Order: sequence, then C-alpha cells, then structure tokens
Amino acid sequence: MATSLPHPTTPAGRDGLAAILARPGETVVALDFDGTLADIVPDPEAARAHPGAVAALAALAPAVASVVVVTGRPAGVAVRHGGFAGVPGLEHLVVLGHYGAERWDAATGTVEAAPVHPGVAAVRAELPGFLERSGTSPGVRIEEKGRAVAVHTRRAADPEGAFEALKGPLAELAARHGLVLEPGRMVLELRPPGVDKGVALGAYVRETGAGSVLYAGDDLGDLPAFAAVEKLRADGTPGLLVCSDSGEVPELSGRADLSVPGPAGVVALLEALAEAVRGG
Repeated sequence: MATSLPHPTTPAGRDGLAAILARPGETVVALDFDGTLADIVPDPEAARAHPGAVAALAALAPAVASVVVVTGRPAGVAVRHGGFAGVPGLEHLVVLGHYGAERWDAATGTVEAAPVHPGVAAVRAELPGFLERSGTSPGVRIEEKGRAVAVHTRRAADPEGAFEALKGPLAELAARHGLVLEPGRMVLELRPPGVDKGVALGAYVRETGAGSVLYAGDDLGDLPAFAAVEKLRADGTPGLLVCSDSGEVPELSGRADLSVPGPAGVVALLEALAEAVRGG
C-alpha cells in the first residue's frame, strides 16, 4: 500500500521536497544514525538500526545520487550496528564516521581515517578519576569512541542533574587537552575541534555536485548539518531539513521543515520517498 509523503511546514522545505521529487538522481540523502535511523537506548553498544531502516534505504538509494550516513560514531561501528554491509541496493552507501574524520565506502568495504588527536588519549586516561571526584559517577558511564570519548548520564539517578553538573567541568577538561565539548541527549562528548556534521556534509555535497539535499537528524550535534543545508539553500541548492523528533531537542525541531516521530517516522518517510521517486 502506498504511503503518502508528509508535507513540510516551511516554504524552503516545500521547495526542497519539490526539487527532490523532480530530480531525485541529483539528490544526496544524508542521515544521522543514533536517534534517527536507530532508537536511543540506555547502552549505546546495544543500539541497532530500526528494523525497517535498511530496507527503506536500499529501496531509495538506487533512485538518488547518493545516500550517506553522518555520525559521531566510528564508521565501522555504525556499519555493524546498522547492518549496512553487503546489502543489495546499498552498493554505493557512504558512512562518514567521527563527524567526517573516518569514511567507509560500501563499494570497497574499507575505512579511510585521519590521524587521531593526541588530546583524546589524555582525556581518556583522566576521565574515570575525574568522574569519581565529581560525585556524579553512579550510573554515569564512559563510551570509548576511538577518536572521541563520551560521557552518558541517562542511567544516573538524576540524568538531567548529572548532565548539568558535568557540562562545565567537562568543557574545561576538554579545553585543557585541545578538545571541545559537544552536548547531546544526556550525553557529553569530548572530541577534536574543527570537525562537525556540517563540515562533513558540506564537503560531501560539494564532492558529489548534488542539486538538492535532504538531511535528517535528532540532536544538538545535528545543528551544524542543519546550518550547512541552510547555507546551501541560500546559495541556490534546495534542501529539506527533517527532525527525528523525540520531544527532547526543541532547538532542532524548531529549525526543521518537517518533524517525524523518531526513527519509525524517518523510516516511514524514506519508504514514502522511495515510492514517490521510483514511481515517477
């Protein structure tokens, strides 16, 4: 049964969707992973792509210029947790991990990576003692991300209280080692400066020469990608901004052209878009 496409609420979003439908072969479809293609879960290692995500992407990918996943996770982890490797229809999928510092291409099955910032190892060594001294450590966990380190407060007795208590001190710790702090949904990530989803997305769109772009995300870390699409639109490249809405990040949903209910809503949108462009 055909699924109807939702309607963007902004003129720029309606123009973006119209351009995608008119010329899908010129479109880059870019998506975040956690919270967008995969539900947020208490243990990030247990996160997996929504059951319908891979099939929806595989149905859409042959009809568009490119599908790219832009994530803060290591590229290889996103590939494994997404189940993206060896999928018919996704032979040209690209995963930009660590905000573009790593790149996995389905065509080769290999990951290309930039050197690791030395501050990451220093922060990694300090964090356990740092959290113990902070008094917020029960339930707070450290996620090793290779080129970054993340502190999750979702399992703390007071997740929001722990998040707020740690935000300032962790920003100071990051700055001391030449890193920056990126807040998210009950997570604080310490990572190198100068890389974000906006930089990664902008470079990829330029590389592909796309005539239009769709970007879907769910968290504060997706704001730079939203800004990149807004810049592309100002320069004449139509774009559609989609929020995978959890109700937790009004800063993102307030800038979106279209909000859908979490990863299930993103999958439904991809399915509807695949039907529309393949049928056309």
